[in-house]
Amino acid sequence: MDRIEKAVQNFKDGYNCSQSVVAAYADLFDVSMEDALRMSEPFGGGVGRMRRTCGAVTGMFMLAGLKYSKAQAGDLQTRKRVYETVQQMNKMFEERNGGTSICAELLGLQLPKDNGAEPTPRTEKFYKKRPCIGCIEECARITEELLLREE
Repeated sequence: MDRIEKAVQNFKDGYNCSQSVVAAYADLFDVSMEDALRMSEPFGGGVGRMRRTCGAVTGMFMLAGLKYSKAQAGDLQTRKRVYETVQQMNKMFEERNGGTSICAELLGLQLPKDNGAEPTPRTEKFYKKRPCIGCIEECARITEELLLREE
């Protein structure tokens, strides 16, 4: 199974969109599966189910940080590289997804004033209705194109 398929399978196994992307690549960045799942869980559902930035997209951004950040305070060169990569990833995602990376827009919903924290149960109807799997696949593809290519 390749990593794009693994990201999709993670989602089908019940992980949220952000966890699905991060967990598919965590080992490449010396992050344990448990840590990857724990750190990315809050970003599902468009960040805490607030339907803001797509969770798969934020997962992809976390991977950019794992790849390029040196975790040193005041390192503006590294920060610039991370920010440029995140902006490039977001642009690529939006170009391939109707010009948006906002969860509510991808789902065809209004941004809710109070959507609650209750996750949506996964059913066949859920998978058919939601574009989440396509978003996860796209974020995995972009991750491979930008973070895993030879430099």
